[in-house]
Amino acid sequence: MSKQIKVALIGNPNTGKTSIFNSLTGLNQKIANYPGVTVEKKEGVCKLSRGVKAHIFDLPGTYSLNASSMDENLVVELLLNKNHKDFPDLAIIVSDVENLKRNLILFTQVKDLEIPTVLAINMSDRMKYKGIELDIEKLEKKLDTKIILTTNRTKDWVGEVKNLIENYKDLSSKIFLDTSIIEPEYFNKLKNIFPNQQLYKLWVVICQDVNFSNVSRQEIENSDFEIKSTSELKRLQQKETIKRYQLINNILKEGQTIDSSKAQGFRAKIDKVLTHKFFGYVIFLMILMAIFQTIYEWASIPMDFIDSSFASLADWVKINLPSGAMTNLLADGIITGIGGIVIFIPQIAFLFMFISILEESGYMSRVVFLTDKTMQKFGLSGKSVVPLISGVACAIPAIMATRNIESWKERLITILVTPFMTCAARLPVYLIIIALVIPDEKIFGLNYQAIALMSLYLIGFITALLSSLILTKILKIKRRSIFVMEMPNYKFPRIKDVFYTVFEKSKSFVVEAGKIILAISVILWVLATNGIGDKFENPRNYISENIEEISIEEIQTLEASIKLENSFIGFIGKSIEPVFKPLGYDWKIGIGIITSFAAREVFVGTLAVIYNIDNYDDSEGKKEEIKNIMARETDANGNKIFTLASGISLLLFYAFAMQCMSTLAIVRKETNSWKWPILQFIIMTALAYFISLISFQILS
Repeated sequence: MSKQIKVALIGNPNTGKTSIFNSLTGLNQKIANYPGVTVEKKEGVCKLSRGVKAHIFDLPGTYSLNASSMDENLVVELLLNKNHKDFPDLAIIVSDVENLKRNLILFTQVKDLEIPTVLAINMSDRMKYKGIELDIEKLEKKLDTKIILTTNRTKDWVGEVKNLIENYKDLSSKIFLDTSIIEPEYFNKLKNIFPNQQLYKLWVVICQDVNFSNVSRQEIENSDFEIKSTSELKRLQQKETIKRYQLINNILKEGQTIDSSKAQGFRAKIDKVLTHKFFGYVIFLMILMAIFQTIYEWASIPMDFIDSSFASLADWVKINLPSGAMTNLLADGIITGIGGIVIFIPQIAFLFMFISILEESGYMSRVVFLTDKTMQKFGLSGKSVVPLISGVACAIPAIMATRNIESWKERLITILVTPFMTCAARLPVYLIIIALVIPDEKIFGLNYQAIALMSLYLIGFITALLSSLILTKILKIKRRSIFVMEMPNYKFPRIKDVFYTVFEKSKSFVVEAGKIILAISVILWVLATNGIGDKFENPRNYISENIEEISIEEIQTLEASIKLENSFIGFIGKSIEPVFKPLGYDWKIGIGIITSFAAREVFVGTLAVIYNIDNYDDSEGKKEEIKNIMARETDANGNKIFTLASGISLLLFYAFAMQCMSTLAIVRKETNSWKWPILQFIIMTALAYFISLISFQILS
């Protein structure tokens, strides 16, 4: 059995923990949630010498052990509890070379928990540009630790980190600050009552009201020790912080020199432009337009390859496997359903790539800063910007990200409006409908389809703002929470970090969507290939009396269509068709809308299964693209189903409707009530229906 060393990566937000995590673990990582909470955790494996592995945890960013959010509280509880399965053998504190003083506060606190600790000073390649010099030997001696200079430009430091991990038992666990000097009488009394406990741990338990295996705050309260009032505890925390800064300042005076003339410069000049109250928005919109244009231009070749590959695979299955229900299920149900979503991976991957680049470069933080004042005009906190922007990827983590908003009403409004943001799951729906109804032409060098896609993103954002303004008036919010954020330095995104992000996000998208699509594809295929009644059993009797005037291919196509309409899924679709008919949708689209409540991207897979079954195939010729089949789809009167009017109506329906049942579930969990998700679902569905109805009636 191989030996495993548990390592916690800890640091302030924007210090580059993720880059170090990726360098150590590569693709041997996974993302999940901590048990019982919706806080995300990343963990990975790093191979050391023979038979030894390091299990590395990338903990949520925190400024100190004085927790003020659920993320930070989780870090504190993990570091206090030695019996926790993820309790680290070693803590690596990641700091930013330009903000070393502030980062060392967290380092000294973790060290006082008597955990073997290493200091990784990241972005060390920026030292010469910022006029920073460090005396590593002196700093190591004063801080009583090992220091590693890391950078995302090279991996020269990785071997040194692995060596330190493997020899973590040689590292000092000596405390940095004697907690009792904060207020000797008070802390000495605490120490005398709990002589077998670490003093700093007891202090953290008292301040944070968190528990660890040996002692709880309640036990301290029930003892002879009198816990001070909240205001007094805050005063002592401030005193502790001052003491730490005094010691850190003295150490840095000896171990760090900074040439102030190089400290500013480029960043300040660029910030002036990118955060300008007018040009900042213009630049942001131009960047968005460039992203959507590129998504269409670059993704076409891999999409065509994927489409032809799945079509060929389905053909191969039908030709080479024994004919029968299982072969038809595999070719027409499973392969077609999965292929209907996999084809959009290139465009989704490109979207995640550009978002990752904007985040890694530091630009996204400027966007948050830029839009802060605008958010406040619509009744949102500046902190609401982060969840709204996160909603472009997925509403679920975006809604979780509202936890750092102190005001409950502001947080509630952000939760309720976030689903209006266009998530990645809507992208496949948008892409196929836009391809059907918007011409692939250009104006002033800009693709009409790219403009349509960007418009849908803007519609979602504008609707979120208007909805928040209305909710603010209804809920009558007066107090505004203060928005504080750190502006990270600009940096060139590391290709590997971008790759890991795109890989993980795309994999998650495919795996999660794939499970649902696979299940729904099988159910749909069974419902579509089974039915009751003479029309389903003997469809040829209902084709035409003049059968000699119809070709064999036309007969087979009409047979397939009649069977589908009289199958179980046909009966279900026809029963709900009156609801969707005023919006310009037939029963097949209605089935797609219903099934897509499981996950938005299922809409495309659903139509791929239904239209593929409806489309005649002689098992020898190549299957057509789902887009082409949809493009020629007509109603009973011979009118095309997918027109500009019905296409725009469908796009707007998905822009305004509630995203999926998972989003409702997370809203229920975050609000601790079914009232808000039910109201949210009813209002968003009604709004989607009303706007789609108006748009179809006007355009048709």
